[in-house]
Amino acid sequence: MKPNTDSSNLPSELISGRRGFLRSVGLGVGAAALAAAPTASAAPFYFGNKKARRDADVLNFALNLEYLEAEYYLRGTTGQGLEAMGIGVDGAGTAGSVVVKANPAVNFTTPAIAQYAAEIAEDEANHVRFLRAALGSTRFDQVARPQIDLQNSFNALGTLLGIGPFDPFANELNFLLGAFIFEDVGVTAYKGASPLVTNKAFLEAAAGILGVEAYHAGMVRTLLFQQGTQVQNTVNAISALRASLDNQPSGAPALDQGILVAGEANIVPADTNSVAFSRSTRQVLNIVYGGVNAAAGLFFPAGLNGAIR
Repeated sequence: MKPNTDSSNLPSELISGRRGFLRSVGLGVGAAALAAAPTASAAPFYFGNKKARRDADVLNFALNLEYLEAEYYLRGTTGQGLEAMGIGVDGAGTAGSVVVKANPAVNFTTPAIAQYAAEIAEDEANHVRFLRAALGSTRFDQVARPQIDLQNSFNALGTLLGIGPFDPFANELNFLLGAFIFEDVGVTAYKGASPLVTNKAFLEAAAGILGVEAYHAGMVRTLLFQQGTQVQNTVNAISALRASLDNQPSGAPALDQGILVAGEANIVPADTNSVAFSRSTRQVLNIVYGGVNAAAGLFFPAGLNGAIR
């Protein structure tokens, strides 16, 4: 597989005549180390021991991320969130609202892209439903939706990327760029968490969700590649930023790849064996919090709910 490209020149603005990609603001995130994988004792369940508790904690970690994706796609396609779909967002931990601009529904101008976005929105909403139901069956509480920021978060990314203001709901191209930030992370998060899951039924379900997220990611990467060099360079800059937040040891391979490598299309990010990358829970948190070892921030201003946070 082609190596990661992390030195793309970032365009001064996304598209001439449109708003730039991101607005520069401070992140305001604190730093704290993430505890190791949780092993707290649990109420009786099928194992009746720490393994069952850990399985529930991993599912809740995934549920936090699915809340984020579902809210992004639902707001962009319908202007409303999970509650409007009749999907519960209550549960353990601190419940939060969604920070988003008024009337976020995107004015899609390409019918096919509108249909793609609506399909993904339905998938992500179904993932939330599924994980909440699965956690209910474990006798452990599903976590509540934490506070999610879909407005200031993108502004904060501007500080890290050094480019202008960005509204992911302004048009379909911006919406695809916002989606790119999430999708590859979801694939690597599910793969990285898979060794932590001990129940085979849950592991099979997680593998199924990973497959769907990979379909989403491939679709988004393909659509963005078709937009030309300027957009390809912007996508590669986002990829390079994610790679920096992975905080890999010196000499270790990057866990992220852009859509253009050595002048050629790179739709499928993978290692030299063409195997998808894995991210640890800490690396996933670095990206969604916007800082290495951050305790909260960016898309989750108050942090995730649950033991893995």
